[in-house]
Amino acid sequence: MEVDDPAPRGGAPPRIRRLEESVVNRIAAGEVIQRPSSAVKELVENSIDAGASTVSVTVKDGGLKLIQVSDDGHGIRCEDLPILCERHTTSKLSAYEDLQTIKSMGFRGEALASMTYVGHVTVTTITEGQLHGYRVSYRDGVMENDPKPCAAVKGTQVMVENLFYNMVARRKTLQNSNDDYPKIVDFISRFAVHHINVNFSCRKHGANRADVHSGSTSSRLDAIRNVYGASVVRDLMEIQVSDENAVDEIFKMDGFISNANYVAKKTTMILFINDRLVDCTSLKRATEFVYSAILPQASKPFIYMSINLPPEHVDVNIHPTKKEVSLLNQERIIEKIKDAIEEKLMNCNNTRIFQTQALNSSALTQANTRKDKGTEVSTPTGEKSQKIPVSQMVRTDPRDPSGRLHTYWQGQTSNLEKKSGLVAVRNIVRSRRNPKDAGDLSSRHELVTEIDYNLHPGLFDIVKNCTYVGVADEVFALIQHNTLLYLVNVVNVSKELMYQQALCRFGNFNAIQLSEPAPLLELLTMALKDDESMSDVNEKEKLEIAEVNTEILKENAEMINEYFSIHIDQGGNLTRLPVVLDQYTPDMDRLPEFMLTLGNDIAWDVEKECFRTAAAAIGNFYALHPPILPNPSGKGIRLYKKNKDSMESAGQADNDLTSTDEDDIDQELLAEAEAAWAQREWTIQHVLFPSMRLFLKPPKSMATDGTFVQIASLDKLYKIFERC
Repeated sequence: MEVDDPAPRGGAPPRIRRLEESVVNRIAAGEVIQRPSSAVKELVENSIDAGASTVSVTVKDGGLKLIQVSDDGHGIRCEDLPILCERHTTSKLSAYEDLQTIKSMGFRGEALASMTYVGHVTVTTITEGQLHGYRVSYRDGVMENDPKPCAAVKGTQVMVENLFYNMVARRKTLQNSNDDYPKIVDFISRFAVHHINVNFSCRKHGANRADVHSGSTSSRLDAIRNVYGASVVRDLMEIQVSDENAVDEIFKMDGFISNANYVAKKTTMILFINDRLVDCTSLKRATEFVYSAILPQASKPFIYMSINLPPEHVDVNIHPTKKEVSLLNQERIIEKIKDAIEEKLMNCNNTRIFQTQALNSSALTQANTRKDKGTEVSTPTGEKSQKIPVSQMVRTDPRDPSGRLHTYWQGQTSNLEKKSGLVAVRNIVRSRRNPKDAGDLSSRHELVTEIDYNLHPGLFDIVKNCTYVGVADEVFALIQHNTLLYLVNVVNVSKELMYQQALCRFGNFNAIQLSEPAPLLELLTMALKDDESMSDVNEKEKLEIAEVNTEILKENAEMINEYFSIHIDQGGNLTRLPVVLDQYTPDMDRLPEFMLTLGNDIAWDVEKECFRTAAAAIGNFYALHPPILPNPSGKGIRLYKKNKDSMESAGQADNDLTSTDEDDIDQELLAEAEAAWAQREWTIQHVLFPSMRLFLKPPKSMATDGTFVQIASLDKLYKIFERC
């Protein structure tokens, strides 16, 4: 039904009218047959329901001019042809209750009817035992003429011509004939992989060669090989999951998934549930999440799954084109499948194939062939290249650790360097997909442009091509670039890196879930108590300031959650923080100070300044500041003596380190400090500097503010040594 044009304000309400049946049918047809590939899918499913062993598809102009689907199924009775294309006429069910146990792919009786309302349909069919077949044309759900006897081969041929001839807008959007044919080929390929006892072919009209041609086979792998090629099959693993012992659910899943060596530009996921080709976004997202841990960002997996459940556990009547279904206990099934895939990938991850380039063996022996004035390097052809002065030789073999400070340290290797497994790798290489619209804000783009404009080319080259040497002290680290040695302020570069990452990942952060919600009021109160500038303010005033800042953060909670993934619930509790850098968690001892900065220093009323100050606050919080506990190495161990009265005497005896008795040391606090400093050092080497090479764009200010300081030059050192 529809209403007339709205009446003038204050007038009589518009009348409700019943739409004509032809209008209703055409509207419904546009929903069922959305594009040519939808029509092909419906016709192929009808052929499979008819028990066909051969299905042939011919397409012209992407399906707009012609779609022809032929099969050798059981055919259609002559007496059924008059109602064949009427809406809701079907042989698949007779009562609504039959939907609970439906096994066929079609059941509504809408597909053929819909095609007659948006195209010209001709059906040719013959049943077993008949001497001849029948051909009949349909339009708007009814026969244009009586069935005519004709010669025919076993089965049915449905021909749809001039699709969407009466839907101008739809036809204009599909005028590019190349758009839908790949989708049709993809549908046929998926059916060919699953229905291994059916021969499928798909070709363009007039083409001599079929784009899909699969023969009947007894092996699923052979079917995949026929359709997708041997290169795909080479990297596939079989997977099976079942839940037969469950009380409330029985399901089985078998299929093939790609291993870690498979490389493709897009995900191929073929999913059949009770032999029905469907899409399941949540299952696809879960599997891609697992694969993101082992595949490079540009590579995607190949997945074929066939899930079988009791028919009463599957609701097939939830989508106009039947491409989605609803499952009983869907979350549980997805979780079980995800765990099985993850386990399978972890077991196969010990064998990986990488493209490698052989190193010049003579280059590896340069250190052993040095001469007083230079070194001759042999080429693979045996020729001698130009001599390289010793003062210009740089360690280039990453397998040689001799240039790192860790080589000269005593003690066991930290367990932090032995981190491995799927979870750690996932945090390193997980790709970020489906960016939010928040990233399109002009203010954010202006800030990112400013970063590019202020880039220092020289420092950028140093960061991209440097070699990490080691930690120099609590603030600085050593790096080597060519023949130069630099001190780098770790706090400054990490703060700038986190600021830039906060803007780059704007609106697209992963989240750190706090184990327990943290009340904002308590965090802000703690920050104000520790703030030396607030020492003259009494406790009551501090509480009022904390309450005001809490309300400010609650008012802006939706915005900071959407843009920066900082989630504050309605009760004023902090529950989530953003992942600014993969495999890195900020020092939570600085969380109160961070929340006070958000509440007190953000310019909420000006968009660009708001984003800038918020990103700067995040950068400062996530920067690699020295731990709050003092460094226990060297003389710092005296700060962990149990007898605080003796600390002054310990301070006077700085040089007498052996006088510190182990019994006088707070071992628990010392162990905590050592772990914190070791964690920071590991993070600097394995997280910060690799991320700097990938993401940091050093601003020009870092060239003059002491962030990068050159402390040695190999050329100059050799000149000094020569004078000595």
